[in-house]
Amino acid sequence: MKSLFILLYLSLISTTTLGQTYATAQLEHSPRHHEWIKLKSNGRDLSCFITYPESSKSATVILLIHENRGLNDWARSMADQLSEAGYIVVAPDLISGISSEYEKTMDYPNSDQARTSIYALEQPEVLNDLDAVFTYAENMPAGTGQVAVMGFCWGGSQTFTYAAHNDRLLAAMVFYGTGPKNEALYENITAPIYGFYGGSDQRVNATLPASEAAMKQYQKQYEYEIYEGAGHAYMRSGDDPNGSQENVSARDKSWQRIKAILKHSN
Repeated sequence: MKSLFILLYLSLISTTTLGQTYATAQLEHSPRHHEWIKLKSNGRDLSCFITYPESSKSATVILLIHENRGLNDWARSMADQLSEAGYIVVAPDLISGISSEYEKTMDYPNSDQARTSIYALEQPEVLNDLDAVFTYAENMPAGTGQVAVMGFCWGGSQTFTYAAHNDRLLAAMVFYGTGPKNEALYENITAPIYGFYGGSDQRVNATLPASEAAMKQYQKQYEYEIYEGAGHAYMRSGDDPNGSQENVSARDKSWQRIKAILKHSN
């Protein structure tokens, strides 16, 4: 009986860390089309989750880069919410296909193990993966050929770095991620960078002056908002029905800004 209790407890932990129940429910009740595809990249199968809007017109595609927790239910829910707003979303699972034990993020026993795999990724390999996804997104029949990139936490930092790597991006939206440490990379950025940061996230916010100075030096567009009282990962925390008022408010304001940015970019 004690062993059964432990197994049930561990199962509950796994459910609440890798797949938040509120996000899972949102996905299960979505009327929009979702699908998985596999792309060849870095010598293995890269799994990508795709969501489509219910629309009669071609749509801008968003390349969504997950947090350091991997492509969990919340990240897939975020993709679906963006499609509800009218956009196609391609969300790669950047740790898919790299382990002999776990095919995708959701196969990992817990988010700590997924995070360990993410931090073991080499930057050139991540850029190769994102290039493969971008090429696919740019050529989707239902898309307009325009691709924006958006990322959260670790994915926010990857978004900033990818904007310095790819000069064909429509826009880059960085959620509580840091800019490149190599100042010379900023010179390569062509897309406007839009930052979203929580006021109670000084670890990230302490890096903003350096990024802002580098962007200004190279005359690049960098606009950001700091949402007072919101913490790191407020987009995920603000989705939680039990989330703090500050995180919920920051999430809601960010959604309005996302829509305005994408509408202005088209």
